[in-house]
Amino acid sequence: MELKAHAKTILARARGFTEMLLEQFQTDDDWFAQTHPNANHAMWIVGHLGLADNAFASRFRPDGDHKPDGWEELFWFGSQINPDRSVYPDKSEVLAYFRDRREFLLKTLDELSDEEINAAAPGPEERSAIAGAPNVGHIFLFAAFHEGIHGGQLTVAHRGLGHGPLMKPQPAEA
Repeated sequence: MELKAHAKTILARARGFTEMLLEQFQTDDDWFAQTHPNANHAMWIVGHLGLADNAFASRFRPDGDHKPDGWEELFWFGSQINPDRSVYPDKSEVLAYFRDRREFLLKTLDELSDEEINAAAPGPEERSAIAGAPNVGHIFLFAAFHEGIHGGQLTVAHRGLGHGPLMKPQPAEA
């Protein structure tokens, strides 16, 4: 399977799981629930994933870069979870950005030429999500992996709220 098709498939699966989890976070208390004081809550995760999709896509299409003022301090690498909920934007605004930036990422992926996708990735000596990857297009595969990491954090928060697992295995056939 070519990289574009593979990336689209796993990005869709990762986002589908994240969206399914987010449907379970109904109240503000749910959106700010933490299983540990240092754990990420759903609000941070959704804002962070939106910024990450923006960063991945704007590497190729800088003219589409969009980061709301102050969001990097709230949601980017190195930010700290703030116990003051009033510093965060409304969840509808964060969700809209999260979804918009995924559309930007997928549109960017669709537009990329084979030359752009197959360009050399940074070397392993560089601090990059795709350092040492076969090509720069692997950033889209990393985006899905990155979302999976945070999807796991959402799962822990979901279970910490007392909910059962969303994925229930089917009984084995005899």
